[in-house]
Amino acid sequence: MPKNGKIDMMADINEQILEIEKEIRETPYHKGTEHHIGKLRARLSQLRDKVLNQSTKKSGGGGGYAVKKQGDATVVLVGPPSAGKSTLINKLTNAKSKVAPYAFTTVSVIPGMMRMKSAYIQILDVPGLIEGAHEGKGRGREVLSVVRAADLLVIMSDLTRVREIEEIKKTLENNGVRINKARPKVNIEKKLNGGISIHTNIRQDLDNETIKEIARDMGIKNAEISINEKITMDSLIDAFSRSRVYVPAIFILNKADMGAVSDSFSIDLLISASEGVGLPKLQDLIWQSLNFVEVFLVRGDEEPSFKNPMIMKTNNTLKDVALKIGSDFLEDKKRAKIWNSGAKFPGQEVSLNTRVQEGMQVRFV
Repeated sequence: MPKNGKIDMMADINEQILEIEKEIRETPYHKGTEHHIGKLRARLSQLRDKVLNQSTKKSGGGGGYAVKKQGDATVVLVGPPSAGKSTLINKLTNAKSKVAPYAFTTVSVIPGMMRMKSAYIQILDVPGLIEGAHEGKGRGREVLSVVRAADLLVIMSDLTRVREIEEIKKTLENNGVRINKARPKVNIEKKLNGGISIHTNIRQDLDNETIKEIARDMGIKNAEISINEKITMDSLIDAFSRSRVYVPAIFILNKADMGAVSDSFSIDLLISASEGVGLPKLQDLIWQSLNFVEVFLVRGDEEPSFKNPMIMKTNNTLKDVALKIGSDFLEDKKRAKIWNSGAKFPGQEVSLNTRVQEGMQVRFV
């Protein structure tokens, strides 16, 4: 299809999205309209997925956006133009992002590496995210592509544009990025035939026919669907969609030296990137939000110490630690001895299913 044909197709999809959004807004929600609204929302999700798929294809190569993930985690700075992201990344890392007092200074991804304890945390400065990003405005498609691959987002604006954060959240939500949300507890086991069966021990507000109808509209024809939590229509559609990503985020406002923010607006931290105010707290928040813990390996002939650190996550076990060292290493390891954090007494012998803790010292036996 010629290029202008693709543009026409995308314009048509965006027009359909606007029409469906309008119909959903104007349709009263009650049991009598539940099926209809479910179908509309499923259709809306599919159209947005089409836009997203086109965006991913277009942003897949070149332009400074094919950034290789490095280090123990990747954090992406997201915000409107001239919010201070370039200044912030220059303060936190070894990056040299161009800083100027006008919009769109950053025209490609600028990577930097932040060292914290023994962790190397990659931080990416991307162009400012603006309204119409999914349509390609302001390098929006490329920014969204990078955002979807992040381990953590730092969403920032400044005191002159506080409400921009809500707009960014809305833009990300409309593009399949779920911020600080857990993946719905819905298991879908597809089959070759037999239609759709619903299994749940939890009383749902949605009836089974509505759930089946939404599933069919999302392309699921034959499946065993197990729902293990109270589900909403939106979270059900999320569970059926293949394009959703779930990313933790921190919300910050820059330029703290300009004044104070209203208590009614929920942010995690107020900083001044240029003055360095709040940056140590921001680093701590990044560490906590990544669920990092530092454990220390103790060799067989050594006394416990804080040498040989490894970066793990709070939900990891000692088996995960051994596996990170290497699958061959894990083969003959059945137990471990631990000191410091988590140990009831020095050198306590524990199973490999023991959860790691910050500062734990471990020797595999």
